[in-house]
Amino acid sequence: MEAALEAILLVVDEPVAEVTLAQVLERPTHEVAAALRGLAAEYTASGRGFDLREVAGGWRFYTRADCAQLVERFVRDGQQTRLTQAALETLAVVAYRQPVSRARVAAVRGVNSDGVMRTLVARGLVEEAGTDPESQAVLYRTSSYFLERLGLRDLSELPELAPFLPDDVENLEETTK
Repeated sequence: MEAALEAILLVVDEPVAEVTLAQVLERPTHEVAAALRGLAAEYTASGRGFDLREVAGGWRFYTRADCAQLVERFVRDGQQTRLTQAALETLAVVAYRQPVSRARVAAVRGVNSDGVMRTLVARGLVEEAGTDPESQAVLYRTSSYFLERLGLRDLSELPELAPFLPDDVENLEETTK
């Protein structure tokens, strides 16, 4: 039963109740509860890099606190992390229009970009660059980490946008208004 519990708990993204696990495993809830507590104690005693915790009415694996910084570094810097299309678009707007406010980024993209901006700031690709004197909006710019990740010495090495734009940009802007 322990192996089955581990297999199930490896794929969940939110805590799973003992009752649910008991139903799936077709075992009494008290047996499942005892097995979960035993596994949690075993992981703690052996000093594994993860904990099995009972939280929010269910059970789930969590990174052990001692390993949190390493996991965070891996998630931020690891090759497994990819930027979404929205993040790439937002990053391009910031790179080419900096310093720029969130409202300006949203105006260029045509959608709210607040969540994406928070992600880019959290990943260290974008940073605050002061405030707009007129609107008092926070302005953003790309960070030195952004340049490092793209292999650029400075922003002047960003490619020109003109070759990627439609030939009649002026007419395109008129028709979208």
